[in-house]
Amino acid sequence: MSSPLNLTRFRPRLMDTMAGYDRGRFLRDLGAGATVGIVALPLAMAFAIASGLKPEAGIWTAIIAGFLISFLGGSAVQIGGPAGAFIVIVYGIVERYGVANLLIATACAGVLLFMAGLFGLGRLVRFVPLSIVVGFTNGIAVLILLSQLKDLLGLTVERMPADVFSQLHAMALRLDTFNPHAFALGLACVLGLLAWSRLFRGDSALARAVQRVGGRWVQTRPVQIVGRIPGPIVALVSLTLVSWGFALPVETIGTRFGGIPEGVPAFALPDFSWETVKQLVTPTLTIALLGAIESLLCARVADQVSGQPRHDPNQELMAQGIANIVTPFFGGMPATGTIARTVTNIRSGGSSPIAGIVHAVTLLLVVLLAAPLARHVPLAVLAGILVFVGLNMGEWREFTPGQLRHFSRHYRLLMLGTFFLTVVFDLTVAVQVGIVLACALFIRRMSGLFSVELVTLQPPVLTYRLYGAMFFGAAAKLDEAVNAAERAPRGMTVVLDATHLIYIDATGVDALRQLHRAVLARDGLLRIESLQPQPLEVLERSGFAEELTTGQPGVSHGA
Repeated sequence: MSSPLNLTRFRPRLMDTMAGYDRGRFLRDLGAGATVGIVALPLAMAFAIASGLKPEAGIWTAIIAGFLISFLGGSAVQIGGPAGAFIVIVYGIVERYGVANLLIATACAGVLLFMAGLFGLGRLVRFVPLSIVVGFTNGIAVLILLSQLKDLLGLTVERMPADVFSQLHAMALRLDTFNPHAFALGLACVLGLLAWSRLFRGDSALARAVQRVGGRWVQTRPVQIVGRIPGPIVALVSLTLVSWGFALPVETIGTRFGGIPEGVPAFALPDFSWETVKQLVTPTLTIALLGAIESLLCARVADQVSGQPRHDPNQELMAQGIANIVTPFFGGMPATGTIARTVTNIRSGGSSPIAGIVHAVTLLLVVLLAAPLARHVPLAVLAGILVFVGLNMGEWREFTPGQLRHFSRHYRLLMLGTFFLTVVFDLTVAVQVGIVLACALFIRRMSGLFSVELVTLQPPVLTYRLYGAMFFGAAAKLDEAVNAAERAPRGMTVVLDATHLIYIDATGVDALRQLHRAVLARDGLLRIESLQPQPLEVLERSGFAEELTTGQPGVSHGA
């Protein structure tokens, strides 16, 4: 007999992938992990700064959480760490509750994530409709783009509020501080990143241009090597050198934060109390919900792209939970699966959790050896990298008129409504309202599949045929039969043909009881014929089958 808990099946994917692991796979994982580690460096700093934290918070989250998620996770290739989706959420929590309470909320969210995996709730995330996922993903992308306007334009705003409209208002009041040097660096970063990934492809615009003039595009070895250098690293290094070499008057990591500490952060316990935890219920649930959705969606994408065995969602949630419990004790921020770094890992040849572990070790070495150099990085360049992330994160094609016409009205309502709520309010409200609305629309649609058809009206027999699922959203359709029974001649027999009735719940049983009472009141008889297994089991368990046999009306029971 299996345990109701998942702890007996706590089996990281690393244990399975080690079978048959050879030198060739290790070398490929080594190269992929080093590549992802280099890509993660500017992203981790950018995510932390945009979230209202110091850059080292993002870096150490990528190192510690990235290692734990790969070491303990249920996916072979997923890379964990700070994610763009958390920027708006974390910034709002920091503004309202402070950094110390963010750490407590993150640790508590980690406990919830671990318990969700322990109790096997990982598969429930798949029940979140795609329309809601697309809506809040695009909403988060818009919020990321808007949140980077301040550093992209080089504006001087003493304190940025958490609300998006307040942010826009605060920036509008400080447009006179616009810094053209910062804007030039940020714009060059965005344009460079957009061009970099296309420049060295065999089907790139440059290759087609060369072929049109009679030339031949050859992917030589040097070109291939250069093309494999991550775009964010190229932008970070080149534009930092430009800024430093020309002594441009722009804000840098050094001028705002004083640089990045070179040593390993000290282990520290937050000031924890039960009263504080009770005040942090909403941010805790928000972090846990977003972390679960992001990590499991990322793992599903990884399964499709990599061709690896399907991930274990419960093991992945437990690993995400442990990572989020541990990182706050080192000053880290919330962590989850990251699609951009995961896809980079797969395309670089990563095929096992070893690549994710190497990614964390690579980041650790870079920080320990090159931390002093980070003080020269312009914040406008990091903002440009995040603008690029936001542009790639959004599924903008889904919002085009041509694409919207292909969707049902329910899908459009959920997607656009979730998008609007995410931008105007926050992710928690958007997902909560979206799921409630999705349930309401689903109930309405399913209720349309249940029908009651009058087959014969030949006294003394009145026959109806039931189709579909007779549940709480559709049971009222039996009222017509109840009304007919109340007006029928005395002694009438009412027959319900349940051949096509596939499901019934307690509300459906209660509706049948009302019909039974109406028939008995006219000295009639109610028969239900050809019951399928589920409806038959429910009627027997509720006692209604016995009521039909004895001809005695009963009271409502929970079926």
